[in-house]
Amino acid sequence: MPEKQSQNFRQRWLPHPLLTLTLVVVWMLLLNSFTLGGFLLGTVLGVLIPIATSHFWPGRPLLRAYGKMMAFLGIALWDVLVANVMVARLILFRRPESLATRWVAMPLELRSPEAITLLAGTISLTPGTVSSDLSADGRTLLVHCLDAPDAEVAVRDMKSRYEARLMEIFP
Repeated sequence: MPEKQSQNFRQRWLPHPLLTLTLVVVWMLLLNSFTLGGFLLGTVLGVLIPIATSHFWPGRPLLRAYGKMMAFLGIALWDVLVANVMVARLILFRRPESLATRWVAMPLELRSPEAITLLAGTISLTPGTVSSDLSADGRTLLVHCLDAPDAEVAVRDMKSRYEARLMEIFP
């Protein structure tokens, strides 16, 4: 019985521990210096914000593998860096009329709303692509590509690079 009470206490005061940690770290990065007062305020905000918003979180997304999630984040960060250079080259050295801008419809195998949101966000954060709409049934994501000569190749790359990895992470 005491174990259940401690679990309820943790769930009540730290409903989303990872969000609490993230908020504290982001707060400290925004301050751009480490002070005890700044850390304490960040900690208070990191505890109170998840408590205040816990009613909007009906259930936590289930993750299969945290290691694969870290690998996914590393790949996404690398892709953002590479895409920045590629987009800069496109803008600086190619004529606008030579770009093959297009809309592509990406069929989704993901069903978890959190995974689809993460996929859409990753695509939008990568320069040169923007996810703009999700079909009403949640099975197709509309993506605008700055330069995609072949739509099928663009879709295949996004599916293999991001969606396949997210399917391993989210059930």
